[in-house]
Amino acid sequence: MTEKEKIKEEYREKVQKLLKYNRSYFERDNPIISDSEYDKLKQELLNLSKKHPYLKKIQDLGNIIGSKPSVKFKKVKHSKPMLSLANAFDKEGMIDFEKKVKNFLNISSQIELSSEPKIDGISASLRYENGKLVYGLSRGDGTFGENITENLTTIKEIPKTLPNCPNIIEVRGEVYIGKKDFENLKDKFANPRNAAGGSLRQKDSKETKKIPLKFFAYGIGEISSSIFKNQSDLLKKLKNWNFPINQHCKVITSIDAIEKNHKELEEIRSSLDYDVDGIVYKVNDLNFQDRLGSTSNSPRWAIAYKFSSVKAYSKITKIVIQVGRTGAITPVAKIDPVTVGGVVVSNATLHNEDEINRKDIRVGDTVTIQRAGDVIPQVLSVDKSKRSENSKKFIFPNKCLCGYPTKKEISLTTKKTDAVRRCIRGYECDFTAREKLKHIVSKDAFDIEGLGKKVIDNFWKLKFIKEPSDIFRLNYEKIEELEGWGKLSIKNLKKAIKESSNISLDKFIYSIGIRHIGQENAKILGAFFKTDKKFSELFNIKKRKDILKNLYDLDGIGDTQVKSIEDFFSNQKNSNFIQSLMSVLNIDDFRKINKKGKLSNKNIMFTGGFEKMSRSEAKALAEENGAKILGSVSKKLDYLVIGNSKPTKKKIEKAKDLKVDLMTEDKWYDLLNR
Repeated sequence: MTEKEKIKEEYREKVQKLLKYNRSYFERDNPIISDSEYDKLKQELLNLSKKHPYLKKIQDLGNIIGSKPSVKFKKVKHSKPMLSLANAFDKEGMIDFEKKVKNFLNISSQIELSSEPKIDGISASLRYENGKLVYGLSRGDGTFGENITENLTTIKEIPKTLPNCPNIIEVRGEVYIGKKDFENLKDKFANPRNAAGGSLRQKDSKETKKIPLKFFAYGIGEISSSIFKNQSDLLKKLKNWNFPINQHCKVITSIDAIEKNHKELEEIRSSLDYDVDGIVYKVNDLNFQDRLGSTSNSPRWAIAYKFSSVKAYSKITKIVIQVGRTGAITPVAKIDPVTVGGVVVSNATLHNEDEINRKDIRVGDTVTIQRAGDVIPQVLSVDKSKRSENSKKFIFPNKCLCGYPTKKEISLTTKKTDAVRRCIRGYECDFTAREKLKHIVSKDAFDIEGLGKKVIDNFWKLKFIKEPSDIFRLNYEKIEELEGWGKLSIKNLKKAIKESSNISLDKFIYSIGIRHIGQENAKILGAFFKTDKKFSELFNIKKRKDILKNLYDLDGIGDTQVKSIEDFFSNQKNSNFIQSLMSVLNIDDFRKINKKGKLSNKNIMFTGGFEKMSRSEAKALAEENGAKILGSVSKKLDYLVIGNSKPTKKKIEKAKDLKVDLMTEDKWYDLLNR
């Protein structure tokens, strides 16, 4: 055997070990080696492939695929979505949260907040009917959860029955493993959270029963009859029903008290027997919570105030450029691997060109690394005292990786130059196109399970997917030939792709990745177009001009969004790709929240301040009652609702000229029975 053959043989053996460990971790939730051992093996393989590039033909380590375990359990739709929380990282973030709450509710008085430690565990929802536990779900994607009832019932702290409770009540909380208990499990799992997640996803509940899982209740989902006035009362009632409630929960009424509470809990964080990564602050009044409602992603009445990130020090070995789905050019520092907060980090974001220049970040610099919000690694600062005399200033490239010039755009809103350079070629740029595909398959878009970022990278490299419609025309016979793909994983992928081919219009609009069109904007556009046929008129130049003019009428759609839509569909390749995608989908018509509301099919606009509620709340209520909110006065307007405080005279006069019905603030309250 030649030296080259020996190297290949060694590489193959180690790759097979790595794949075995991957399957054990991802498919069985049962790691059989520690994180450090896994990292050591992978690093050995990376060093081999770096030294001998021909080994990548045997197995490219960047394309090793892990499997998600959720296929083990039946999916059930949450009766009330389990949304994620917005985050605050400092005092200013909390001040901003409080300000937004007060503005929405149109009040100036102090607001009570329920303070609850944010347990780093696995969220679960327990449904009780007539006092009996009928099923338990994981959070899942927030809309659908996994039915893990049998595993949840192994947790002794979860009551099987509730005395004197509403006919239907969903109790929500966090499943976790104590730090002391984890000591006996740390050889099998990376950390307590992974141990809790892996245990809850065991197929055999007898195995789950062996794990010392614990539970903290923190709130409710659906309830047939409300019996609480505030969050603190709710927690007391849950405690009376024998649910464990965290002992550090309290009610707080000022920013100074929030800061004091945050500091005190962070100081004792390490002494607690469970992992906490911050404090959740909730508006205590449940009536206020109902009024505040939610955005697409998170409740307006709650926020997670995260603890300060753990820092570490490393050296920048290289600065590389990455291209995002909107064409954004992002610099990334390659650093000597370092552990930050229990995670091995080898990359850190540098944000943009201005950030590099401001901090004067260079290759070879010793830098402070932190994981922002315990998630995204970033370069915090440079230790210039350790800089080499031969150090050279980093020159930011003015071209995209595709070779075309980048540009910094001027904001139509602020009139300032954007800090980010962009490639504006859309799908014409291969690097942007690949990132757009990753967005399309992501959770908030088509949500195709089994088709993650690494898979997209691999399928792109193999030319299986080059445009969105290719996802729905995959050659599964070729995929089955790949390492890590078997009949079961192919079957699951087919099923996930087939299910995702049915999509609502607003979700489709968000998924295609038009810059400045987020989930909220997509809903506004969905309500405007109503059908995919009407949306398809954007592909016609003449019709597109008329549509773009009409979009200015929509509240929430301005110059920035209209210009972005125009740019997107003016690019012929973008249009071709999206038309091709639409041809393989079943796009459902947009459905309003309330078709039979008091304002069903009415176009409404607001002007002036209101006494009893904010404009934001008034708009939310109008939409709940079936109305469409417009941003300008036109013939399409049915009602102009005039607040008592400083309404715009020009809007009122124009509405009168167009014979639009005017509605006073008092009539608005009468309409809503408020």
